[in-house]
Amino acid sequence: MRALLVANPAATTTSARTRDVLTHALASEMKLEAVTTEYRGHARDLGRKAAHEGLDLVVALGGDGTVNEVVNGLLHNGPDPERLPRLAVVPGGSTNVFARALGLPNDAVEATGALLDALREQRERTVGLGLAAGTPGTEDESVPARWFTFCAGFGFDAGVVGRVEQQRERGKRSTHALYVRQLMRQFWEEPNRHHGTVTLERPGADPVTDLVLSIVCNTSPWTYLGNRPLYASPEASFDTALDVLALNRLSTPAVARYATQLLTSTPERGPHGKHAVSLHDLTDFTLHSKVPLPFQMDGDHLGLRTSVRFTGVRRALRVIV
Repeated sequence: MRALLVANPAATTTSARTRDVLTHALASEMKLEAVTTEYRGHARDLGRKAAHEGLDLVVALGGDGTVNEVVNGLLHNGPDPERLPRLAVVPGGSTNVFARALGLPNDAVEATGALLDALREQRERTVGLGLAAGTPGTEDESVPARWFTFCAGFGFDAGVVGRVEQQRERGKRSTHALYVRQLMRQFWEEPNRHHGTVTLERPGADPVTDLVLSIVCNTSPWTYLGNRPLYASPEASFDTALDVLALNRLSTPAVARYATQLLTSTPERGPHGKHAVSLHDLTDFTLHSKVPLPFQMDGDHLGLRTSVRFTGVRRALRVIV
């Protein structure tokens, strides 16, 4: 087996010792090349090269951002599960939603052992992914398509992600407390929280208008607060297309109600109520905004957009589990 290990040295919970242990463990089982990323987008370039060279396996050691880059490199020419290298993930970030949603341990050393067992036992599954692109006929139509593994957000939650990234650039650690602080600041400064600017359009259905928050989920849970899973769209799954949770009101009472529902959410029940819209298994839909809004995918802030077209692609990539 020919394999590539892509390691992000800046990942929150990854040390040089962890990388060395993983490298030696994998090298004992396969022909391995280990590369440490050196710039933003490097993991994407490495994934693309691995697909071009026909490797058997790519192991991503890092957080969700590293995984996202590797996946976009692997799928540069589109999904082809039978031909493309398989993906394995060893979590090294602060949250590691994709790895945990797959049922992998959240500790890098434990995950390495689980990965080696899965390879020996040939355990793998084919997962669906989300694809977001600029909408034809809009000012964003030239924005290139990009894959996401577990979630995307347009509006309020993407603004929170952008604030967190700004704090990290100033040297702050990516902690759950940091996210909570930035969420509160985004709430008080959100100009559109009483009158949403987003419209969701999908074939064969009436538009859903005046949305303030729109979260697109490819799996469940949506994220974690420490060890607590949060279920924005409990029915979302790697085996279906995309789910959406949207809110058309972010008043103080509404936020208190939906935040409580989110914190107490379960695999059977997520946020619900007259200001909440929940849609399941959408293959194709578009989010339009009257004003530019923040956009994020897999926790990576991608700037401001006015329109994003989403596609849910079933059976896009093989993953070691």
